[in-house]
Amino acid sequence: MTIAPGHTTPPTDACVASIADVFDPVLSRLEQWAELVERSAARPGRVLDRAELDLLVEKLVRAEFDDSNGCVIGAGFVSAPNFMGWHLAWWLGGKNAASRGLPAAGIRHLETVEDPLEESFRDYTALEWWRVPARTGRRHITGPYVDYLCTDEYTLTLTLPVYRGGSELIGVVGIDLSVDQIERDLVPRLDAGGVAVTIINASGRVVVSTDAHLATGALLRLPGLTELLADRTLPTTTLGRGNAHSFQWCGRTGLAVVAGPAPG
Repeated sequence: MTIAPGHTTPPTDACVASIADVFDPVLSRLEQWAELVERSAARPGRVLDRAELDLLVEKLVRAEFDDSNGCVIGAGFVSAPNFMGWHLAWWLGGKNAASRGLPAAGIRHLETVEDPLEESFRDYTALEWWRVPARTGRRHITGPYVDYLCTDEYTLTLTLPVYRGGSELIGVVGIDLSVDQIERDLVPRLDAGGVAVTIINASGRVVVSTDAHLATGALLRLPGLTELLADRTLPTTTLGRGNAHSFQWCGRTGLAVVAGPAPG
């Protein structure tokens, strides 16, 4: 990326606010879902079975699809193996590329192989969207990545761990967002005074950008960026040759916004 020495960038606060408008409601919804599933699983004298769990989760995700502007293309709960076995209470929306033939307002249950002895079984606990929140106990955004299991398109998966009794991990709740739809919603709002604005994940990969040279999933390479991504406590700061770019974490989303000159 060509850096103009001495170039400065405007504050990214407005961009961060636009990002929060998209992601904060989704993360808040996940927190509500986690609480409801935990409450159902912890009821004294009753054991939550798969059928009851699926009904609860389907009701939650159906409301989410109905309220969504098209960003939500998958959602549900994934069980810890020691809770309900290898079980995904997960639904896909009609706007999901993997749901061809389904009405736009419809949803369908994701059918998966749940028997670990089957050849096509997949251990989802090894995947990032499960592994990271299970290890950290915090919300996590995975992607962008092409989700061949659920969406067949570039996806962001937001997940949050669910506990019983405050310590026993019983699964994760999650929502798949369409990167394409997020780009359509966000890019027109990422106005930073004529400079390029790029949203990246915690690994430095591009989620969306107003710079046409930066493709979704590409690794953003700037001097000092790796060090900044390793420290979530840093406030707004600058990086690159001549401090040409500004960097700011987007609240607790795990995303960051970088604003600076586009390639010349």
